[in-house]
Amino acid sequence: IFVKAYKHKPDFFSTGEATLYLFNSGAQQLFEVKAFHEEYRSWFIGQTVQQDGRLLFVTPMDPLFLILYYLIKADKEPGKFQPLDQVVLDSEYPSCPLLLKCADVKQYIHHVTEEKEIGSQKFHKYSQEKTLKWLKKKVNQTVKALKSNSISVGERVHAATFISGKQITDTKEDYIWYAHGLISEYIPEDLSKELLKYLGLPELKSPAAEPPLKKRKLSDVPVEAEEDYTKFNSSNLKTKKANSKMSAAQKALAKVDKSGMKAISTFFSSKPKASK
Repeated sequence: IFVKAYKHKPDFFSTGEATLYLFNSGAQQLFEVKAFHEEYRSWFIGQTVQQDGRLLFVTPMDPLFLILYYLIKADKEPGKFQPLDQVVLDSEYPSCPLLLKCADVKQYIHHVTEEKEIGSQKFHKYSQEKTLKWLKKKVNQTVKALKSNSISVGERVHAATFISGKQITDTKEDYIWYAHGLISEYIPEDLSKELLKYLGLPELKSPAAEPPLKKRKLSDVPVEAEEDYTKFNSSNLKTKKANSKMSAAQKALAKVDKSGMKAISTFFSSKPKASK
């Protein structure tokens, strides 16, 4: 069963971005769906060609990350406890109540909520304190998985935090930074910042701007030109431009002393009329 639901991202609340998820046939397990896509890729299926050449990867996912959205949304009414089936409702995504059918959701929902039981019915309210404690466990589990799979994170963390250094080694803090970044893809930005404080990590800052260049001191004394720019007037430029296009013979002729010579145009001018 494919279902669309909201996915927490840094711009999650402003965009309301929807993402595709997958349930197994009994809706007991939730999977995140990621697509690997390259241009000009197709699949050969039997004797046919499937134009959509995407490769889909499905990964098991904790449904509490998606339920968090509805809990935080319902928490806008402070002090109000509600049954989960009245919290996890969405007119745009009517399949979202399937999240409550996932195995162990009702068993582990106390990690992110405060609970009250009246008779045989349980009521829940979002708890940020409990959620941060639960998210810290998720970060520690992610750190453990990264280390056990020998995944190096030092260079990626230093690039993201604008730290430069000659030799980069994977420290404990680097793993926590990286794990926090992975978890933050599934929670709101405000909660991500609170988790950062809860983990004792400094908030990310952009690199410091370089100091501006010293400005030349201005003076009231008028500035004088160091060169005579009148020698580059238009007539000289035209002459230079014309000379640059002259042939070697023309240049040699130009050097000849022309004093006493008549211009060739005088031989072709009209004769003056004789007086009567």
